[in-house]
Amino acid sequence: MECALACSASATIALVRCCQMPWGKIRSPKLPMIWSSSSRSGSSKRNRSLRTVALSATAGFGSTMEAPAADAPRLNYIWPDNKRPRVCIVGGGFGGLYTALRLESLVWPDGKKPQVVLIDQSERFVFKPMLYELLSGEVETWEIAPQFSDLLANTDVRFLKDRVKCLYPCDHLGTNAPTAGTVHLESGLLIEYDWLVLAIGAEAKLDIVPGAADYALPFYTLDDALRVDKKLKELERKNFSKDSAIRVAVVGCGYGGVELAATISERLQEKGIVQAINVEKTVLPNAPAGNREAALKVLLSRKVQLVLGYFVRCIRKAVESQTSDAESKSTDSAADHSESVILELQPAERGLEGQIIEADIVLWTIGSKPLLPELEPSDEPYDIPLNARGQAETDETLRVKGHPRIFAVGDSSALRDENGKVLPATAQVAFQQADFAGWNLWAAINDRPLLPFRYQNLGEMMTLGRHDAAVSPSFTDGLTLEGFVGHTARKIAYLIRLPTDQHRVKVGISWLLKSTVDSVATVQTMLAKAQSGS
Repeated sequence: MECALACSASATIALVRCCQMPWGKIRSPKLPMIWSSSSRSGSSKRNRSLRTVALSATAGFGSTMEAPAADAPRLNYIWPDNKRPRVCIVGGGFGGLYTALRLESLVWPDGKKPQVVLIDQSERFVFKPMLYELLSGEVETWEIAPQFSDLLANTDVRFLKDRVKCLYPCDHLGTNAPTAGTVHLESGLLIEYDWLVLAIGAEAKLDIVPGAADYALPFYTLDDALRVDKKLKELERKNFSKDSAIRVAVVGCGYGGVELAATISERLQEKGIVQAINVEKTVLPNAPAGNREAALKVLLSRKVQLVLGYFVRCIRKAVESQTSDAESKSTDSAADHSESVILELQPAERGLEGQIIEADIVLWTIGSKPLLPELEPSDEPYDIPLNARGQAETDETLRVKGHPRIFAVGDSSALRDENGKVLPATAQVAFQQADFAGWNLWAAINDRPLLPFRYQNLGEMMTLGRHDAAVSPSFTDGLTLEGFVGHTARKIAYLIRLPTDQHRVKVGISWLLKSTVDSVATVQTMLAKAQSGS
């Protein structure tokens, strides 16, 4: 097929940059290139589209490809080797990145090692279970959110930063297409693949309560954590010389809500009032008893106000609730409350009265929605089967039902356990699924039998502050590690699960140095107190 170099300036820049990028271990001069094409193989005759997905993808390490103009022709991504299998991984979280690294670590027969492209909307991988430590100052951004270019520097995996617009799968049963499908990016780039891994993840669901999207801050991504930290710093500066306390409302008392409430209450101490709202009559209703008891002990010791048995009916600005009597107040007083919000609470059971809570910042930790695209109606009968939450229904080998060339992991997957219950959307599940997805891709490419995925619950961990945590391992019933011991065990467990050996070494050294400095400072403080008391 004849291909002409795209004439647009942006496409030319993209080609030059792409060819100048370092590609890890690759020594071959056959680097990926971008060309304009008048047709697409396989799915070129179909005019199918999916609803837009908020995802992204960059070409190569350390460089960002210029997006073509809106009226520029579509560009085809040219793989370096037209004989080796082509694997496209959509999403760079636990499921996507760890699948790519698993593929890289396996031993492949000659000519069978796949070419892998990893697509994500961010340039950083985020170790989400440790986002709370950003608020407490325990970790730095690079430690829990390293750049993909650094993590993949010594691999053959290509990284693309762009938004995925739609998918064109062609591997539905009963077809015989020359390609398994195409991924269409918002930049106009088209990526044909032989195997596709859906690891898109999910986003916070804020549309279930009126006003939540406008006045509440989610805590789900790195940007969310940085936004919350910035808001807290603004409130801390504003209230530095005042007697009024910073009012924080945390909606939800699952693991995310409890960890946030514990971390922020420790950070603000007497300068903050933290209220945790939950529809259940207790915190962590689905957690092991040891974790729940440890959390309650810490929250009560830090005077976190638990508002249990209530759900949020709506969230609105505080100034909107002012009555006619309040109109006589000065404009300065009104300005002081202009950034405050009101939460209207409704009891979940009869016998309780509604409540009104005023807060300076509202943190939202309940609800999430997968980012999988939904296929638009088509004149040909094929579809990715989704459950009610928007997750892809998969078989026990993690392949999407009806699509033998598509795997789904993490929040994108609706895999059910032996009891028919969908596995939880947790980092632990995604981490284990990535290992199986990588192996099953190896097996499928080499015509070997695929392994059924079996989830192993290794226990549950949560942070409760700079020196507090609770860890309930699954191998010992009734055992819960709390306080400093639990905190240390949790950090070691997460250090082991960081993506690469190089990153683990860097982070381990950094944490060790910080721990040494903290220990020396603690000893000096104790000695100073002893001397002053003697």
